[in-house]
Amino acid sequence: MSASCPHNAAINCSDCRMNSLCLPIALELDEVERLNEIVQRGRPLHKDSHVYDIADEFSAIYAVRSGSIKTYSVSDQGVVQVTGFYLPGEIFGMDGIAHTHYISAAVAMETSAICEIPFSRLEELSMAMPSLQRHFFKLMSKEITSDQQLITLLSKNSAEERVATLLLSISARNAKRSLSGVRFRLPMSRADIGNYLGLTVETVSRVFSRFQKQGLLDVDKKEIEITDVSALQELANT
Repeated sequence: MSASCPHNAAINCSDCRMNSLCLPIALELDEVERLNEIVQRGRPLHKDSHVYDIADEFSAIYAVRSGSIKTYSVSDQGVVQVTGFYLPGEIFGMDGIAHTHYISAAVAMETSAICEIPFSRLEELSMAMPSLQRHFFKLMSKEITSDQQLITLLSKNSAEERVATLLLSISARNAKRSLSGVRFRLPMSRADIGNYLGLTVETVSRVFSRFQKQGLLDVDKKEIEITDVSALQELANT
């Protein structure tokens, strides 16, 4: 496996093509090396493999290096709620910081590689490296903002608004990774999209079909091309 392969566990933070997203730009090279020393990289996860489960002891936060991760919670009544989708360069697992355990579960939606960052070591390093601490606070703030955005998303009246907002979110996140913001593959299933957005699978499929007929999208299973960005933005009220 070559060093450039995104699944390669031998790669380090300074070489990683995702470092501009999950690492602070302010970190100096020697600081990146110190962070790299505490990061653990295991074998690639297969689809449907768990990173951690609900109520597992909180010990680390994680960064997606390749692939994609889904988080979900389960209510006391046994109802599963998808709570987030994480793409390369994004951090997850921070829901356990305020607890002694994770309050959600994280599972790979496809073959994925992750970096595990032991939280106790990260705390120690953050105290010695103000730039890392500032970046970490920004990550926590972004996570809180994401939670608020989901609440706002679910308060939108129409299924079209919800689906359009999700597609634009994925588009923007792809663009941050220097990938196409208009042509991409959805890593999640229609069922996961429906669960996340509070819609039935049938409704999600109907919305995709409607968007295609209206000339907003070209849809081929999980392959998406946004053909009218401004119309989609108008629909999402962005």
